[in-house]
Amino acid sequence: MIKFFKTFLQPSKTSNMSTVDKVSKMYSSSDKREFATLGGGCFWCTEAVFQRLKGVETVVSGYAGGKKENPTYEDLIYHKGPGSHAEVVQIKFDPTVLSYEDLLQVFFRTHDPTTLHRQGNDIGPAYRSIILYHNELQKEIAFKVRDALENEKIYSGKIVTEIAPLTKFYPAEDFHQNYYNENPYQGYCTFVIKPKLDKFRKLFKDKVVE
Repeated sequence: MIKFFKTFLQPSKTSNMSTVDKVSKMYSSSDKREFATLGGGCFWCTEAVFQRLKGVETVVSGYAGGKKENPTYEDLIYHKGPGSHAEVVQIKFDPTVLSYEDLLQVFFRTHDPTTLHRQGNDIGPAYRSIILYHNELQKEIAFKVRDALENEKIYSGKIVTEIAPLTKFYPAEDFHQNYYNENPYQGYCTFVIKPKLDKFRKLFKDKVVE
């Protein structure tokens, strides 16, 4: 079996959208927009899924859930102990089109929330399953959705998704933004991300936008 590890892969080209551009778009004035911050393993994967979800307006890859200020990608690779950040995406969405609860349903069904500090061949706390809530309502919904899925026995193993308050989100380097869209034929994208997108399209075909 061919194994593709994400950690030291290089892009086939540089992102056309800078982190500054994406963050500016993310926080531009939108009275009725909400935000979600989620980690489901590799943020290249998670970003690609949510970019195709109806109601989502912007997705920024970044780091959160840890203690170090202004972390870099290398920090996540080499700092694997307590207090380390996770690879996450911050999502700006329209709640009149997509509810936070429905967004979490997509989140849980498009990664494996039962593997602690691991998604496939990506291993370490940077790849942990995590929901970082922005307010008390999101916290309530996160526990509600997680517990309902646990009770339904959707997965063979126990859900280990961490649910914690968001303290600060750090956007990742330009290299990581819009990664799949700009590098679709890179090995990791072909063998890891594309099958995840195919599953997403099959499970949520009425919510997909291309």
